[in-house]
Amino acid sequence: MKHSQWLVLFVALVLMAGTAGALIRFKTHQRLGRPGITATALPGCLNMKIELPEQVLDLTSTNVPEPEVVLGYLPKDTSFAERFYQGPDGFWATGTIILMGADRTSIHRPEYCFLGQGWNVDKKTRTTIPIAGASPYELPVMKWEIRKTVTTPDGQKQTLYGLYYFWFVADNDQVTGNVQLQCHLIENLLLRGVLQRWAYISYFSYTGSPEHVKVLSEQMQRLIAASVPAYQLPPRKP
Repeated sequence: MKHSQWLVLFVALVLMAGTAGALIRFKTHQRLGRPGITATALPGCLNMKIELPEQVLDLTSTNVPEPEVVLGYLPKDTSFAERFYQGPDGFWATGTIILMGADRTSIHRPEYCFLGQGWNVDKKTRTTIPIAGASPYELPVMKWEIRKTVTTPDGQKQTLYGLYYFWFVADNDQVTGNVQLQCHLIENLLLRGVLQRWAYISYFSYTGSPEHVKVLSEQMQRLIAASVPAYQLPPRKP
C-alpha cells in the first residue's frame, strides 16, 4: 500500500474514532430539556401527565384513550393525550399531543400517519393563529388540506375533505416542520448538551362537502386559539 493510501486510511480512522467519542460524550453528558407545555412528572419514569382542556368555548369534549397503534409503535417513554371536541352545530375536531422522552423517535413525520390511512395531501400552508392571554403572541402552524375517497355502507363512493393543523414545541422554541426540529435538536445538543423535549401538537377534522372547508377552517382555528393557552407555555423574551 502506498504512503498516501496509508495516510488516507489513518485520517479516516481518526475521524471515525473522533465521531464515536463525540457521540459517546453527548450520550453520557446530555440532559433532557423541559417541555414547552404544561406537564406533570410521573414517579419512576420519564413519562409525564399531559392534558388537553376539557371545556373550550361552547364545545363538549371526551377524552380519547391512547390507541393500540401508539402503544405498540412509539417509544415507551412517550406521553400522549387526545380529546374529541364537538359543538352544538355539528362541528367536531380531535386535538392530540405527543410528548417525547429521551427517545426522539417519538416525534415522527406527519406524512406517516396520513398516507397510511389513505389520505392525500392537496395543499400545505404555513399560517399563524393569534393567541390571547397575559402575553399574547402569534402561533405559527402548518395547515394541510387533505382528501380521500371512501366507500359508504350502501356501496357509494364519497370524497372526504380534511384539515390538519400541527406544530412542534419545546421549551421556549417552536417550529412547524420536522427538518427544522432536527436542526434545532442537533444545535442544542452540540452547543448546550441539552436534548430538547419536543411535543407534537395537532388538530384534525373533515367534512363531506368541499364548500364547507372554509367554515371548518375558521371553526378549527377558533378551537386552537381558545385551547392552546390552557396547556402551551407562551414564548419567553430572549
